Formats: sequence, C-alpha cells, structure tokens
Amino acid sequence: MATMTEPLPPDIAELAGRVAARLGSPARLGVAFSGGVDSSVLLALATRELGPDRTLAILGVSASLAASERRAAHEVASGIGVPLVELATHELEREAYRANGPDRCFHCKTELFTRIDDEVAARYGLTAIAYGENADDAVRPDRPGARAATNHRVLRPLADAGLRKADVRRVGRALGLASADKPAAPCLASRIPHHEPVTAEKLRQIEEAEEVLHSLGFAEARVRHHGEIARVELPADELLRAVSEPTRSAIRHGLRAAGFRFVTLDLGGVQSGAFTLPLVTRADVAS
Repeated sequence: MATMTEPLPPDIAELAGRVAARLGSPARLGVAFSGGVDSSVLLALATRELGPDRTLAILGVSASLAASERRAAHEVASGIGVPLVELATHELEREAYRANGPDRCFHCKTELFTRIDDEVAARYGLTAIAYGENADDAVRPDRPGARAATNHRVLRPLADAGLRKADVRRVGRALGLASADKPAAPCLASRIPHHEPVTAEKLRQIEEAEEVLHSLGFAEARVRHHGEIARVELPADELLRAVSEPTRSAIRHGLRAAGFRFVTLDLGGVQSGAFTLPLVTRADVAS
C-alpha cells in the first residue's frame, strides 16, 4: 500500500486534489466506512489531506452487516493507518425499515447518521461527517440513502468532485488499497424483495448462504431471499462452474443447511438494484 504521503501519479493526484477541495478544513472528519472501495478511497484521501489524527473511520454494525465484511473493514482501515470505531445501529427497531419499501436505505442511513450525530461526533471531536457516494451513485434513482445524508448535512466529496466508480477504483489501485477491485457488497437486507419484511432470521440465512458461496471461491455472490427459495446470482462467466459437480451439490447442500428448501441459479447473473430499480423513479426518491 502507498503511504499517505507518497507522491501520486499526475492523473491520480488531480483526482485526489478535487476530492480534497471538497473536504473543507474540518478539525476532525468522521467517515462513514464500510470497507468497500468508495469509502476506503475517501478515507485514504481524507487521511492524506488531513492526517490520521484528524480522520476517523466509523463502521455501523448490525445484523445487516456480514461478519466477513466487518473483518475486512477493520483490515482496510488498519492498512490506511486510521482508527476505526464501531457503532451499533438498530435499524431493525425502525418499523419503516422492517417494512422494506423502496426507501429502506433512507431509514437505514437515517439510523446511522442519527447515531453518529448523537453518540460519536461529540465524543471524538468530529466537526464534519462524510460518506462514500460517487458520481455514478448520485444519478441513480435507487439511492434513497442520499436523502438521509442531505438531511444530516453529510459531505459526499467523491460525488461532488465528479469521481465515477471507475475513477474511484483507479485511485484505489494507485493507493494500493486491498479493496480497490473488491466487488460491490450491498447490505444483506438488499437481498429481500421489497414489501417483504426484513427480519434478523432472514438476514442470518442470507449471510450463511453467501458464506457457502464465498467458501467455494465465488468472490461475488448474492443470495436473494424468496421464502423457501434461494435465488443465487453469480457473475455470468461462473455459472457453468456453479452447475458442474462437485460445486453444484456443495451449493445445494450448503444453502439448504442455511434454511432454504429450494436452490435456484439466476441466469441473469449478478444484478445491481434488482429489487429497487423497477419500483422507483427519480421523483420517488426526491419526494
């Protein structure tokens, strides 16, 4: 990993400078951190600009965060050299979150940002909070969490600097971040169809099922929860391996052990926003 003071290539330095300009000069910045590439790049660039003493990673922990993602987040923050604090969030106690409408992410992010404001900001002397929305996210209609960020005056330096996902990954590679090429890993609740309740038991099933797939070498895998049916999404170029023995049987047995009666493989591959995009419009999200 590049050090936080090592010079960057000119094209990467230009992107980093644009992000730094959007940070302002907070006495201490808290970064809502997941360990994914967006929040990792934001955390690393903030650390380069402000220093590790003025930067703090904040990891929201709940039943919707897989244990493997939690471990990975700690490893990335440690590699950057920034302290990380865990914050227990309780979105499952929010009726609107459990109802699982297309605005579920709004209620989840509201829970996170409210608890940061109430439990973390003063304790750690934070004068600003930022999160890792990028410019591609900013134009998608299925990102209601952005409205919660606006309500809580959370900064979005990557998006404001115009960095798209490809730019963020380029910066991450230049910085040597372990998460630079990490596949997107939305929260476990995103695997449950909208208007079907989010429960701790469903989240447990999904996490166990996806761990089976990861243990079989599928780095990117999502298990959509349809009651007794697990609908597995894998990259298109890995579908053949998934239906070939002995992998096919291992997937079937592992997912049945997680609590599913039937196991299906979606020929559409991995589909970002599979449940939300068909239900929302920009007007829905802005309202």
